[in-house]
Amino acid sequence: MVDEPLDALIHSVDLDGLVRMIDDRCSDRDWQGVLRLRDRCAAATRETGRQLWPAATLAEYRLALLAPPEWAATVLDGESGRFTIGPLSEVAAQHHTWTELAPHVPPVPVALFTAHERAIRGETIDPSTIDRLPPVLDISAELRPWEPRYPVSTYSDAGAEHPEPDPVGELVPVTVTPGGVAIDDDTTELAVRQLLEAWTAGSTGRAEVACVEGTHLDALSALGVRSARVAEISATDALARLAWAGASGGAQGRRRGMAIGRFSAWWLLGAIGDLHDDWPPTDDDVVELLDELRWYRWDAHEPVGGWRLQLLIENATEGVAWAINAADDA
Repeated sequence: MVDEPLDALIHSVDLDGLVRMIDDRCSDRDWQGVLRLRDRCAAATRETGRQLWPAATLAEYRLALLAPPEWAATVLDGESGRFTIGPLSEVAAQHHTWTELAPHVPPVPVALFTAHERAIRGETIDPSTIDRLPPVLDISAELRPWEPRYPVSTYSDAGAEHPEPDPVGELVPVTVTPGGVAIDDDTTELAVRQLLEAWTAGSTGRAEVACVEGTHLDALSALGVRSARVAEISATDALARLAWAGASGGAQGRRRGMAIGRFSAWWLLGAIGDLHDDWPPTDDDVVELLDELRWYRWDAHEPVGGWRLQLLIENATEGVAWAINAADDA
């Protein structure tokens, strides 16, 4: 299609002009024009080396956020959104229902992420609409009775907000003395590292895990902590915090979205409870495990700020406890 004004802006690498054109075409609801701008800017970047990817990225973001479902689905293709401020599955889920999107999305993993994002936001997902999609999240899209209400992101033209779960429980100072016997738990350690991969691989964060035969304070001791503050919290509060961390990109990493954060929290729970062999676990298996576990948040008197995941988990029935300490302050 002839689009001389667009071609002129691309030829002159006029990013400001392209942003104004995106604004105008969104205001006019010219979604075909926005998609054409995205396609031509992306092609020019690949073929000529012109640095037009910021305009292509903005066009993809606006389509996912604002366009009608049939147009939003065009960027839920697994190739788009590599540089947007959030995964397009999460962006599209803010204003579009899965019922609206399902007839238009291709059978790619990002489509399943979108369905799960909608379930997290409260939509009931018809299983028949996701059966054709790659099973990259092999857990129920429907939230289970034992799950928390996960924090969801808000996207706008001005940016995005990714709320952290409110801190719960009063932190009480404790003195930690050496105790317990350290044991190897490679499965849980790997699950924690996968959950926090965006912090440690995509940013400058760090994560460490300790597992001991003993109490939650013995696990904290295994991390080398001697003075801390500890508060007992509920399982739902702990799972919400785990999912928030798994969804987040930390200080500089790429945000992965709450669908992946939720799955990562499930996977860690499966590692702690030895539930991976028969995956996904049944509600009864998870409830039985949660009845055995006690959860705590903690800190070592660090200054407030940055991204932190500091949890203690104790299974008194088995006599085992875990400590997680992760931070990304950059």
